[in-house]
Amino acid sequence: MNEIGIEKVRHLLAKSNLEAALVHSNVNKKYFGALSGSGVYLLISHDHAWLILDGRYEGEAIETTSGFQIKVVSKGSYITGLVSPLREQGLIHLAIESSALTISEYDELKMHPLNISLWENELAEIRSIKLPCEIDKIKAACALTDEVFTEILPKIHVGMKEYELSALITYLCLNKGASNMAFDSIITSGNRTAYPHGRPTGKVMQSGEFVMIDFGVTLDDYQSDMTRTIVLGSATSEMKKIYETVLAAQLTGIASINIDKTGQEVDAAARRVIEQAGYGEYFSHGLGHGIGRGGDFPILNPRSNMILTNNMVMSCEPGIYVPNLGGVRIEDDVALLDSVGTPLNKSTKNLLVIEG
Repeated sequence: MNEIGIEKVRHLLAKSNLEAALVHSNVNKKYFGALSGSGVYLLISHDHAWLILDGRYEGEAIETTSGFQIKVVSKGSYITGLVSPLREQGLIHLAIESSALTISEYDELKMHPLNISLWENELAEIRSIKLPCEIDKIKAACALTDEVFTEILPKIHVGMKEYELSALITYLCLNKGASNMAFDSIITSGNRTAYPHGRPTGKVMQSGEFVMIDFGVTLDDYQSDMTRTIVLGSATSEMKKIYETVLAAQLTGIASINIDKTGQEVDAAARRVIEQAGYGEYFSHGLGHGIGRGGDFPILNPRSNMILTNNMVMSCEPGIYVPNLGGVRIEDDVALLDSVGTPLNKSTKNLLVIEG
């Protein structure tokens, strides 16, 4: 059991005049030390923490978790199973994750005498402040990402397919200890680098093209997310200008990651650099997102009023994407430590031009 995390939930319950919280998303269950899996529900009250699960998970729960009261129910009777301890404890004020239950489960809950409150971002906000051990795990994931990036550079060449590079990255990450990729890698080349979330295809890389490499790993349940953009052959003056503009924006963004800043303010600082260079219309997404187990806060974009504080970890990833030319994105994971942003990725951000 993640006792610190559970206590944060209990503090939030008290602050909100609620008595219990139902957790079902895998990322949050794992954060609190419970099992993932569709047949596992975590119920937290001020005095208890129950795992409501079917028999498929009982042995694993006994073996791998601690601190929870385990309640085994028949498959499909989870709502009835979790309402039972609520009734026994006389609890009626229940918070649920609004995006983690099905409509039918919600309807079934409403059939019971419960006052239900919907939580949207509350648990992600709890997870946004990282413990030192969590930051260490993110650092390790970033180090693995850096290692793989260094290893692939001499293998990239004209005539290589995007699919090939993506497969090589995946192989190396898993071979070096990652449990899986943090997300589907974004590997694009040439005009396709103008697609911010382009997935690899059979396109063959050509001389004079950008190659965008955006990948991350999951290591010990924590993720990394890094983007580097390189050039094959030689770069035109415009390609160099775009790259230098994105790098300047990224460094400005990192320098702006300070305590008490809002996500909106950090985004604006980096975006201003791109706008002043004449490429404002080609920066089509927010500056960054939280880094951790997935779906983390804070968010850095033009609408974010989230206030940054120490021990948050976020990406800083400005980009310029010009149709029919290509695009550049440079991304680091940045920890807010001792009131300032500290990049966790060590891979060079100098423009790399690979011959042949």
